[in-house]
Amino acid sequence: MLDALNATVTPKAVRRSDYRAPDWLVPDIALDFDLDPAATRVRAVLSVTRNGAHDRPIELDGDGIEPVSVMVDGEAVHWTRTERGIALTLPGEAHRIETEVLVHPDRNTQLMGLYASGGLLCTQCEAEGFRRITFFPDRPDVLTRYFVRLSADKARYPVLLANGDPVAAGDLPDGRHFAEWRDPFPKPSYLFALVAGDLVANRATFTTRSGRDVELAIWVRAPDLAKTDHALGALQTSMRWDEQVYGREYDLDVFNIVAVDDFNFGAMENKGLNIFNSRYILADPDTATDYDYDAVAAVVAHEYFHNWSGNRVTCRDWFQLSLKEGFTVYRDQSFSADQGSAAVKRIEDVRSLRAAQFPEDSGPLAHPVRPDEYLEISNFYTATIYNKGAEVIRMMATMLGAQKFRAGSDLYFDRHDGSAATVEDFVRAMEDAGEIDLAQFRLWYSQAGTPRVSARLIHESGSGRAVLKLRQSVPVTPGQLEKQPMVLPLKLRLFGLESQKPLTDEQLVLLRDGEAEILFETVAEQPVLSINRGFSAPVVVETDRTATDLAFLSAHDDDPFARYEAMQQLMLDTLVAAVGHGRADHGPVIEAVANTLADPRLDPAFVAEAVLLPSDSFIGDQLSIVDPEAIYQAREALRRELGRTLSERWRAAYEGARDNRFEYSPAAKGRRRLRTVSLGYIAASGAPDASDIAFRQFETADNMTDRQGALTTLVNSGTDEAREAALEVFYHRYAGNGLVLDKWFSTQALSAREDTLARVIELSRHRDFTLANPNRARSLVGAFSVNQRAFNAADGAGYRFVADQLIALDRLNPQTAAKLVPPLGRWRRFDAGRAALMRAELERILAAPGLSKDMFEQVAKSLD
Repeated sequence: MLDALNATVTPKAVRRSDYRAPDWLVPDIALDFDLDPAATRVRAVLSVTRNGAHDRPIELDGDGIEPVSVMVDGEAVHWTRTERGIALTLPGEAHRIETEVLVHPDRNTQLMGLYASGGLLCTQCEAEGFRRITFFPDRPDVLTRYFVRLSADKARYPVLLANGDPVAAGDLPDGRHFAEWRDPFPKPSYLFALVAGDLVANRATFTTRSGRDVELAIWVRAPDLAKTDHALGALQTSMRWDEQVYGREYDLDVFNIVAVDDFNFGAMENKGLNIFNSRYILADPDTATDYDYDAVAAVVAHEYFHNWSGNRVTCRDWFQLSLKEGFTVYRDQSFSADQGSAAVKRIEDVRSLRAAQFPEDSGPLAHPVRPDEYLEISNFYTATIYNKGAEVIRMMATMLGAQKFRAGSDLYFDRHDGSAATVEDFVRAMEDAGEIDLAQFRLWYSQAGTPRVSARLIHESGSGRAVLKLRQSVPVTPGQLEKQPMVLPLKLRLFGLESQKPLTDEQLVLLRDGEAEILFETVAEQPVLSINRGFSAPVVVETDRTATDLAFLSAHDDDPFARYEAMQQLMLDTLVAAVGHGRADHGPVIEAVANTLADPRLDPAFVAEAVLLPSDSFIGDQLSIVDPEAIYQAREALRRELGRTLSERWRAAYEGARDNRFEYSPAAKGRRRLRTVSLGYIAASGAPDASDIAFRQFETADNMTDRQGALTTLVNSGTDEAREAALEVFYHRYAGNGLVLDKWFSTQALSAREDTLARVIELSRHRDFTLANPNRARSLVGAFSVNQRAFNAADGAGYRFVADQLIALDRLNPQTAAKLVPPLGRWRRFDAGRAALMRAELERILAAPGLSKDMFEQVAKSLD
């Protein structure tokens, strides 16, 4: 074995400035897999060509694989072990390298490379998993055409899938069979995939705009087949949408998706063979919530859209990761917005950004959308790369307008089809097509941190003029002590406080400097500022708007997001005041919520979002020192008063949102959402019949959205008897369904009850809990770590529990473990006592023997 490849070494940073084009290219590769869960034999034939005038050897990456033989041009050769794999010194310009290795899928708990999952053999190669399958220059700028032959026991693995189109299949002696696949499009090794197993398919045909028929199939275990219709429909819808909106047509004869239970990511866009976490494929009304349905459609669309924004045009190096991920997230967000309420979708996207990316931007793990260095690339699959990266694309689309943005996208795809591109390539295409200078705008890719905008509106009533004074700043982040002003596209409008009508048209202001003034003429009445409408820039806006102004906008702003934002800011200001002073005037919030509930013009889905209070963690983000208990008490006090004061309105909304049967439509989803939110407020009011109402909904629900909504209410505020009964019924009803049991674990881990930590510790010993499955680990440990009150208990017991779990998980799956570190890394935001306890747990993790590179980077940066 290559023991030297697996030896513990001091992690060494990879720097973008050190990029060098590959010394050798691999135009073609033929792979032959003799599949077996204990020992799979992989034979590879690489056609290699020297890239440029040099005499450097070819270096092939390899990790955890056993070499059997290495030959060049048919003869055995000497090769040298390196830190990353092997090296061969070759004369001349072109050669044929043949290797044979053994891999052990059933030992692969990292779930990278070739691994076993519930009777399947499958792969995950992004970012650097292909080197765990065979020797290869495992980097995204080496693009190769793949021919793959798979052979296996036919009874055990009757289905054999790989990238591209099928070219041959047949039986072999001794009960075995084979299948051959060819992918005619050059691709990087991270897009390689295979799956072998006992699977059945939900099939359909899609006819492209040019008239080609594409065979579609979603492969699952037989009992799950009925839960794939939604995903298959979403695939067809996304294929049609990409043709209509971006002019992109699918290019192979088949498109396969496979659902896998053990998967580190949500899904993977491997060319022609997408491998999905089963969470994002399986859905039916009894087991999937509306959120799950929406997520399935969004992720199916996301991975399909990668066929162009990621596959046909890929990344030159991993520092360009947001080139494919940010662009594709923007594309899937736009797709989802077109399928339902665009306003509600925007609210959901911004809430996710604020929950995950804003804290990342303000903490020790802050990094630019295009990082400058990393120790472990898997640690940079972050909210900054994905969600902030999508916001950067959205800003360009806003600045260019729809027509020019489409022209820029077309130009980008045309210029770089079949190649590995950079962020500069994308921005340059936008500049050329949009006839715009984006030189300063590029700072969004190189500067970390969330910009802050101060907006002050001064009205000169005598002259009828109003002046908007804007000022921006970008906070200091690790490694970036000095920041330059960014280009901030801010949509704004003025409304009249008395007339309740717009005083100006909406305008797009590009704030380029540290300060700017915008002059408005003929403003005859007191104006109210609506700014960053539609969340046109991912910034924090600070204004001098009063509670009266915010309440006015929450009722009269014609931009749905701005209306929602005004309500949220009104709530946030009230809650922050309550945390600071122990009390606050709830009156303006209660009146604004009452007005929103009474407005018949509003979509129930929008109403449900608007009347929800900001989360504990988002309230904490507004404070210099986070006080979890004070935040919890302030939020509960406002919830309780809203519930009591508006009791009849909540009950009316609850009854008015009742449906007799499940229907998956924007209108029905909105009613269910409002019903769940109303139930929460009824329970918060302390009404004696709240538990009965919730348990009745739990028992009679014909869909998971209503059932889990009721369960969540019971777990947080129900009677002890109702809570335990509901948990027992839920568990036994879904005991054989791993995805639904994840909900059972996470609902309890997120509970605000005093005994949550004790319950979570008990659940960690439950027979159905395992750290080996990423979904299950996230459902308990991950969910608990974002439970601000329970996780941050003053005695540090929550920190100890999570640290214990992370140390154990790191031995199995470093990628999943490392992604759960950030809550501990926010220790600087807390009081001295909690900060010391969190820091001590980070130091304990860092001292753990055999710590992975993934964990080392996350923990070390969190301690810096």
